[in-house]
Amino acid sequence: MKLILLILTLLIVAATSIPADANDLDFSKTITIGNGPKTVVEFTDPDCPYCRKASKYFDGRSDVTRHVLFFPLPRHPKAKEKAQYALSQTDRAAAYREVMSGRMDSVQKFEGITAKGIKLQEEQFETARRQKVDSTPTFLINGRIIVGFDQKKIEEALGK
Repeated sequence: MKLILLILTLLIVAATSIPADANDLDFSKTITIGNGPKTVVEFTDPDCPYCRKASKYFDGRSDVTRHVLFFPLPRHPKAKEKAQYALSQTDRAAAYREVMSGRMDSVQKFEGITAKGIKLQEEQFETARRQKVDSTPTFLINGRIIVGFDQKKIEEALGK
């Protein structure tokens, strides 16, 4: 009986370790892409191959509004700089697409990174940490947390 209670407690803690409610997020600090009726909060790394696949997938959906936050992983040494570059641009959505496409992979030094872009990247990273995000991509969709690019789970959460 104690073992069952322990397992149930662990499952409850695991299920609530990442808040599934995006209502407390400041969307003014995200990159907003699209204007569809369905909302997706996306934590991404510009050098993560699964994040890039997810980005391409969502680009094909007109029914979604995405709120993107960068969470550059330490194992991707240029990811943080790419995020800062994208967040420093006037058209952040276009810059996001540029870094996610891989066209910036050969850039040695990113021009145009601003203090505002650096600060915004740091704020996005802290938001991800507060949300207990620890891998990319991570999505918040209709109260569900989806870790990784699992198209089937994403479509279920969005209602296909």
